[in-house]
Amino acid sequence: MKKHAVIATISSLAVGIVFIGRIATASTQADPPGKAPYEENCRKCHGVRGIAPKTMKAKFPKIATFDEEFFDKRSPDSLVVILTKGKNQDMKSFKDKLSTAQMVAVAAYIRTFPTK
Repeated sequence: MKKHAVIATISSLAVGIVFIGRIATASTQADPPGKAPYEENCRKCHGVRGIAPKTMKAKFPKIATFDEEFFDKRSPDSLVVILTKGKNQDMKSFKDKLSTAQMVAVAAYIRTFPTK
């Protein structure tokens, strides 16, 4: 990735994080900002709390489970990159469906899932 593209991506992430912080502060809804985009775009494959349903596990054996081990190996920025670019042939890119701010919100939301 070119230097200016990396700087632009980091700047977008920073703006997105500030934007999400303002939404969370100003929001009167009980749901976190990342919940709605997760429910609409991710839940079918990754499950309600980040554990893929059996049908998805059978179809995509390497599908991620959002647990402590998963998050120990990934930064919030890397999750946004995965949402932006996709992950091999199994997970499509969401760059045309979600804004950077929504991707940042989804990355923050799924970090609330881990259980031991």
